[in-house]
Amino acid sequence: MVANKNRIPDKWFEEILNVATEWIVVVNVQGEILYINKAYCEFLHTTVEQAIGRSVQEVIENSRMHIVTQTGQAEVASIHFIKGNEMIANRYPLYVDNELVGAVGTVMFRNAKDWLAYSEKIQPLLEELNYYKKKLEHESESKYSFQDLIGDNERFLSAKQLAERVANSKSAVLLLGESGTGKELFAHAIHQASSRCFFPLVRVNCASIPQQLLESELFGYEEGAFTGARRGGKKGKFELAHRGIIFLDEVGDMPLQMQSKLLRVVQEKELERVGGQKTIDIDVRIIAATHRNLEEMVEKGEFREDLYYRLNVIKVDIPPLRERKEDLPEIAYVLLKKLERHFHRPNLKLSNEVLQQLQKHSWPGNIRELENVLERAVNILDGQTILLSHLPLYLQDLEGGNQDIKKESKGLVMTEKDEVPSLKDVVAQAEKEAIVKALKSTNGNKQQAAKLLEIGKTSFYDKCKRYGID
Repeated sequence: MVANKNRIPDKWFEEILNVATEWIVVVNVQGEILYINKAYCEFLHTTVEQAIGRSVQEVIENSRMHIVTQTGQAEVASIHFIKGNEMIANRYPLYVDNELVGAVGTVMFRNAKDWLAYSEKIQPLLEELNYYKKKLEHESESKYSFQDLIGDNERFLSAKQLAERVANSKSAVLLLGESGTGKELFAHAIHQASSRCFFPLVRVNCASIPQQLLESELFGYEEGAFTGARRGGKKGKFELAHRGIIFLDEVGDMPLQMQSKLLRVVQEKELERVGGQKTIDIDVRIIAATHRNLEEMVEKGEFREDLYYRLNVIKVDIPPLRERKEDLPEIAYVLLKKLERHFHRPNLKLSNEVLQQLQKHSWPGNIRELENVLERAVNILDGQTILLSHLPLYLQDLEGGNQDIKKESKGLVMTEKDEVPSLKDVVAQAEKEAIVKALKSTNGNKQQAAKLLEIGKTSFYDKCKRYGID
């Protein structure tokens, strides 16, 4: 008698199902409805009597209940479109004595009003998620092809042809060249011409990421790995580049400790997240780039020899602009076309005097410096033709040009008819020359160069960006 008093009456179960589980439907292995609650029928504009015994596909649009009875696999938190609404459905197989006898399905929302209230809360999050997803996909695409690599110089063509030949290889590529020579463009072109072009090209500037963050950026981290770690953890750049290509720019600035961890990933094709205990297999091709002399760094113990040979399977040496000045007019033309689109200024031209003057410069900042010079000229241009007067001061009087401003070791000397140069231009030129000289004396080490100039690292990077010095 006690057991009967504590037992829930059978008549209660249907009401409990109506109240507790929102909408519910039960089917047999043939996909025929054995039970469906009244609330679900009201939404579907039918009745319990009309639904019982019919195929679930006839009563509920886009139903997958019959599939669950075939596969025996649960489908949890599945998006289910019913009458133009996105419902969240759960579908579970029903086993009795280890035999699959049917399936039970539930929908989280009892009526459209509940769904709309939820939708208003979740829709902005979905839109934001889609925005960042599309942004990530766009940033992971290659933007340049080998057709964008302009020039007829013999050394440049040799480097370009080698890069094209090895584009489909799985081997690592090491791009060598001064800052601004176009190493990243080569990486983009290799990615686009390879069989990995349908998968991401993930770019990492090893010099711009603080040392303490570099490991988590490259290899990711698990939840709770450190203070401030994102809930659920985070994928690293290598995981994001799976089946694609990772471009390690300025790899020569990578700390020795990180070089050891990178070597293991290159050798074993697997990684461990920060704070993680399991290994993750990856399929990533590496393209590394640097403007530093890695062989000298190996001799000094600043770069691991074993990592150097792992990265230096295919070496592509890109010549600086000063060694391929015959390509300068064509490069300048392409850059002007790019600026035309950016500034909506059609039919931009260079005067013959400007072309002659540009040929005289040594271009320590290479193509990036040339682009910055042309962009500055377009900003102050009134017509369509760039003249000598539109160039920066340090380019206007190279090797005894027509201007009256002359450089001497002690400073600037001007004739009486000269206009006084702005202090801003004078300071900018002095800063640029000092930065270039500091980088040369430190073999391209930016942190040492910043210390040599007695300025902060952040300020140093800002000035490099401003003056087109990578």
